[in-house]
Amino acid sequence: MGRGLLLTSNLPQLQNLIKRDPAAYKEEFLQQWNHYNSIRQIYLINPNEHAQNFRELVAFISQVSTCYPKETAEFPSQISFLLLEHYGALSPDTRKALVQNLVMLRNKNVITSVELLKTLFPLLPRTTSSSLRASIRKTILTDIKTANSRTANHKLNRAVQAMLFGMVERGMDGEVQGDKGKLRANNSGPTSDKAAHGGEDAIWAIILTKELWRKGVWTDAKPVSIIALGCFHPVLKVQSASLHFFLGSDEEKEDSDDEGDDEVDVSALHHRREINKKTRSGDKKLRKQLHSAKKKKYGNQPTSNNPNFPALQLLNDPQTFAEKLYDLLNRYDKRFSLEHKVLMMQLLSRVMGAHKLCVLDFYTYIFKYLTYHQLRIPSILVALAQSVHDLTPPDALTPVVRKLAHEFIHPGVASEVVAAGINAIREVCRRQPWAMEEDLLGDLIEYRKSKDKSVTAAARGLLQLYRDVNPGMLKRRERGKEAAIGMAAGSHQPLPFGHSADAAVDIAGLALLEDHLKQLREEDGVEDKEDDETAWDNWDVESDSSDSESESEGWVDVQSEGGSDIEVSDSEDEKDPEAKLEKEVDPADRISTLATTKILTPADFALLHDLRLQAAAKAVEAGGGSKAKRKLAALEAERKVAREGANEEDTFISENDILGPRKKAKADYEERMASIQKGREGRDKFGSRKGKKNKETASSSTNREKARNKPIMMILSSGAVKGKKKRSLREKQQKLRAHINLAKKSR
Repeated sequence: MGRGLLLTSNLPQLQNLIKRDPAAYKEEFLQQWNHYNSIRQIYLINPNEHAQNFRELVAFISQVSTCYPKETAEFPSQISFLLLEHYGALSPDTRKALVQNLVMLRNKNVITSVELLKTLFPLLPRTTSSSLRASIRKTILTDIKTANSRTANHKLNRAVQAMLFGMVERGMDGEVQGDKGKLRANNSGPTSDKAAHGGEDAIWAIILTKELWRKGVWTDAKPVSIIALGCFHPVLKVQSASLHFFLGSDEEKEDSDDEGDDEVDVSALHHRREINKKTRSGDKKLRKQLHSAKKKKYGNQPTSNNPNFPALQLLNDPQTFAEKLYDLLNRYDKRFSLEHKVLMMQLLSRVMGAHKLCVLDFYTYIFKYLTYHQLRIPSILVALAQSVHDLTPPDALTPVVRKLAHEFIHPGVASEVVAAGINAIREVCRRQPWAMEEDLLGDLIEYRKSKDKSVTAAARGLLQLYRDVNPGMLKRRERGKEAAIGMAAGSHQPLPFGHSADAAVDIAGLALLEDHLKQLREEDGVEDKEDDETAWDNWDVESDSSDSESESEGWVDVQSEGGSDIEVSDSEDEKDPEAKLEKEVDPADRISTLATTKILTPADFALLHDLRLQAAAKAVEAGGGSKAKRKLAALEAERKVAREGANEEDTFISENDILGPRKKAKADYEERMASIQKGREGRDKFGSRKGKKNKETASSSTNREKARNKPIMMILSSGAVKGKKKRSLREKQQKLRAHINLAKKSR
């Protein structure tokens, strides 16, 4: 009896004993289990009674549940029922304790991850505690990441993704409210409350999906489909978070655990400082808080938008997605603010450009925004250019190009506006050259004679573009030497709309690689035939006996169209040095057979690029002219892009491509702070260093030293000189006596 009383009042000791010998203390555990059931029934009726005792019993049973699995089989479901059905009546401490014990049961494998997540997902939008919400969020992400650490846990992923789909779909039938006008003040009533509740569930589903994508846990099309569904959610916050995911411009406030808690009220800090006691530590704390608030406001601004290209490629049915996104943009045009509409335009244009889609009504919609005084016009021009591709009908783009020319390019606007207009037209025509009219092109390239550098650069870029893609639209004197020669030879003929270039017949520079490998074999003393045969060892090809016999005889001679055999010879190059130099500069003129006998590795392609660079450099040194210099510059640019790891995301343009080179843009906060720090390097904190360099003790110069360098007219007008002339005899005697006494002391 004494042992029972002692163990009943000391649950940690009983917990330790049960873990050592569960069978010996089963009776004591059953006593505590019955006590728990009794208190649970009372707690459901009155949550304020026996709260502390109830939390202690829940923690005790969670610790020893693995020792008595049959008796505690219903315990996890009871905890989940309390959290889901009576969450509002529970105290904050009880909520936190129940969640922690439920996570403990998952760590002990008493419940599965799906059972845990079914309880935690609904709690995220309901909890008001930032610490508890952060704990739940971290638990969800860690559990899913751990389950997929070694191999993908498809069963768990399917279950979790189904729950996330349900959280997003829950509020899809609501009305799109928008973020502009009177609708923000009229968001009341049962419909808006239902949409708001569904929006809270959806925003957390989007946040968790984005976080799992960012951590690399989910990389397939399922999470992309969840966020793509969020792009059409009636709650604007869910839409914005989904759009930012595809645009790659997630802001810190969207993924924060508590958006309201991150904001710092500067006026409240100053007011509190005036009321509280004035201390030195209080001043230091205030300065630290103000610095943190300023850094959070200005230091975390996104510097650039990097589009989430893998997510764009994994979109299911991108044509339908683009059409639904345009319908949403067009239907609620008056309800959305300009910032939100620009986000939707950017995503729509990137989907159209990445998948080469045609949503022709988009160009009619964007037509009204193409004015130079329109807010966010650089972003709108970027969206316009990114939506164009080689399959976009020129008839839909010609009015847009004409509108840009009429609104942006005329003497009544600033030079920056003209440069932006020409650059926007160039980006559109670079993707679809047939959108330009010949008369308009002739007028635009005349701006290359402008006195403004940005306008001149933009016009020259447009001229060079059409020299490359369609020089026939230019006047004869504007085509340039290379384009004129190409047109005469028939090699600069533009492809009609809808046609693609012919298939490649060779790899650029492959002949150089073939010659290099042949030279290496000759130096090593290995015959080409033996090396080629060893390269194809252990390759089993299913073929008939007749085919194998024909293959063993060697290569089959291929007849050309004229009936004669194809001969590859360098005899003509030896006779004509200039022709040999030309073939070294552009080795694609000679068809190489290396790709048919050897599998090229990444190292081979790197060597091939180096050989092309060497050949182009030799051509420039030998006086190859401007063509050789441009080829060398292009090859160097390709190598730089390859080293920096650029990928297909670079196909998207930025606002800098539209604005072009400017005189000097206004520095942002980070640039100003960097300039200030650079100016402080190698300098004392305060004052100048004048008079401190060549002295034993650092000090500034005296007034007497400064007076030596003053002009004589300033000295004559000084009070000291004028005072000497007005001294009386007595004052002169006193001054002389003081000087004599000072001289005696100095000796």
